Amino acid sequence: MKAQTNFQQTDVRVNEQADAPAGEFSRRSAELNDLLCILNVLTWDARTQMPSGGSEARAQQLATLSALARERLLDPAFGVAADEVIGNGEASEYEVRAARQALEAIDAMRRVPAALTRELALLRSEAQDAWAVAKAGNDFASFAPSLERMVALTRQLADALGYEGHPYDALLGTYEPGLTVATLLPLFARLREHHLPLLQAIQAQPEPRSDFLTRHYPAHEQKAFSLAAARRFGYDLERGRLDQSAHPFEISFTRQDVRITTRFQEDFLPGALFGTLHETGHALYEQGVSPELSRTVLGSDLLGLYAVGGASYGAHESQSRLWENRVGRSAAYWERHYPELAQTFPEQLADVNVGEFLRAVNRVRPSLIRVEADELTYDLHIMLRVDLEMRLISGELSVQDLPEAWNARVRSDLGLDVPDDAHGVLQDIHWSAGMFGSFPTYTIGNVMASQFYDAAQAALPDLETQLERGDYAPLRGWLQQNIYQHGRTYTPHELLVRTTGEGLNPQPYLDYLTRKYSGLYGLEAT
Repeated sequence: MKAQTNFQQTDVRVNEQADAPAGEFSRRSAELNDLLCILNVLTWDARTQMPSGGSEARAQQLATLSALARERLLDPAFGVAADEVIGNGEASEYEVRAARQALEAIDAMRRVPAALTRELALLRSEAQDAWAVAKAGNDFASFAPSLERMVALTRQLADALGYEGHPYDALLGTYEPGLTVATLLPLFARLREHHLPLLQAIQAQPEPRSDFLTRHYPAHEQKAFSLAAARRFGYDLERGRLDQSAHPFEISFTRQDVRITTRFQEDFLPGALFGTLHETGHALYEQGVSPELSRTVLGSDLLGLYAVGGASYGAHESQSRLWENRVGRSAAYWERHYPELAQTFPEQLADVNVGEFLRAVNRVRPSLIRVEADELTYDLHIMLRVDLEMRLISGELSVQDLPEAWNARVRSDLGLDVPDDAHGVLQDIHWSAGMFGSFPTYTIGNVMASQFYDAAQAALPDLETQLERGDYAPLRGWLQQNIYQHGRTYTPHELLVRTTGEGLNPQPYLDYLTRKYSGLYGLEAT
């Protein structure tokens, strides 16, 4: 289904048109976005190359900038300017939608005390430093005080934002508008009902060979291959770069500067490679936002005080999972590119053919680490985190009891014993950053990815042939036209309906997993 609106790809930006009807609103939006982009620059630096001694000063800088951004958002003149746009019959669709989103963010932010915003900004920096040290030293106790404060402040945030059902609803809505516990839990139940029997069937089959994945792969050679793969998908290095960090991430400072990181492990090849493809999917989204939306509300998460162009975290994850899994783990991809990998690592892969490699990187085996999980068990990782953070926010679970609860869930859901907290409760950065409510968006992204891919396939009858040739431009072009260019103009539900004709529907995702793993493991299709 073709998008109904084609944003013109020009270098003219709405916010630079001083004589436009929405000139004052655009000017103020641009300044606010600039502040959020500066926050992102400081965050990127802190996670990639800032010396450890700079953390305390950086926390103060981030808190000051967050406070300034909040003040700009709540300046009465900004709300007046937004009202004027909505009342102006000459305003464009983009301007009206931006103005309405601004007013919604203003209304929500007014309910959050300024002191709470600053305290959260200070704590995020402190807690992420504490988490990094705790993870490196396998010392949850050293991180627990910061996490306890973060949980307490996050409860205050949920109360300030308001909710009708569960306090977790207030947090979910900041990442995925419209998502609630009442809609999320039935989705999880349906996925479990599908995933667990398929997992059991797979575990009854012989396990594919994978010993070669843990041979020695020098980091610099991994980086060269990973970066080439990112460029092949369309990642523009004149507007981006690849760096190393403790936890892979993508971050943007407008579409003109979109950066990604990955984590290199010389004894595990898939980690950095697929981490890079994952973050490339995020980066393609941000680089693909229409130039017309640069430095506008439609490239800004005003409530989260974060510069981002994606419609929601779930929509963003749909693109990282689509490029990482639907494309990057496909038979077509490796039939085309495995010779290049084997040439990069001739000794390590001398006794490995493409079929063995394909089965290895798609092997289903419950694992301890979420970012290294296979597609089938990945959602189980998300479900256990969501259950635990819901209980933390509601007060049913204490921070002190979190490691034991984590280990018990991993044992019951994945059948594994957690050897230490670094491989368990300390593995993710999210809670140290206060991102309670963001984990569900990974599974939402998995579901959306299959819906978007199926829609692209329907619109591009030759898509599979193009991918077999290593031609990724048609798929990227369809995603650009239908998803990327619109930035935050549409809600995730609107985006799904415009491109697929329906709202969130897990069936295409379930069909994909069944078809894929039935083929890889020789199962009888059901």
